[in-house]
Amino acid sequence: MSTGVEVKISRLESIVEQIGEAVLSTTETIESLADRLETLSVQVEEQGKQVQQQGYQIFALCDAVQTLAESQDNSLQKLTQLTETLDKLMSMLQGSEEEE
Repeated sequence: MSTGVEVKISRLESIVEQIGEAVLSTTETIESLADRLETLSVQVEEQGKQVQQQGYQIFALCDAVQTLAESQDNSLQKLTQLTETLDKLMSMLQGSEEEE
């Protein structure tokens, strides 16, 4: 073989070796990115579960606040009735004191 052909073959071998190294490096990078994407996917899924759980907690809290508000409204109505009854009783007592 002539020296010119050997040089070309050597260059081709070098190019093929560089292409192989680039393919290996790209493959490693893709695998690393895939691992990171998997980790992010798991984290997003966990955050989604947490958001859903917080939604349930907020719903339960709203329900509890509504129940508390209704209970307070009932208590206020009873207190108003009690105040009115005490006012009537006081009026009756004052009326009987004036008669004496």
